[in-house]
Amino acid sequence: MTTKHRIFTTSFASVYPYYVAKAERKGRQKSDVDAIIRWLTGYNQRQLEDQLQRQKDFETFFKEAPKPNPARTLIKGVVCGVRVEDIKDPTMREIRYLDKLVDELAKGKAMEKILRT
Repeated sequence: MTTKHRIFTTSFASVYPYYVAKAERKGRQKSDVDAIIRWLTGYNQRQLEDQLQRQKDFETFFKEAPKPNPARTLIKGVVCGVRVEDIKDPTMREIRYLDKLVDELAKGKAMEKILRT
């Protein structure tokens, strides 16, 4: 029997401030982080704030995403020593997509490139 990774049951709202802090330390804004999340998941701002308020865990957050962006599969690279495109578990892959996008934001990459437009 396999057990779920601990991040799946972690509240998205408990990690969200770390995404924002990472971006802000590098001169980016909370609105940039929100734009990335909305692009990735299809949530609008009100829905995103609702998910944060309701303390949804990562698994539920991604499962309830209204319209995951088909272009998210263009996200490539290494996060935590693992190639994002090689991650088999779909929920873990979504989490790492978000991690990768926040990393790119913090590294100063232009939003157009981050959002694969």
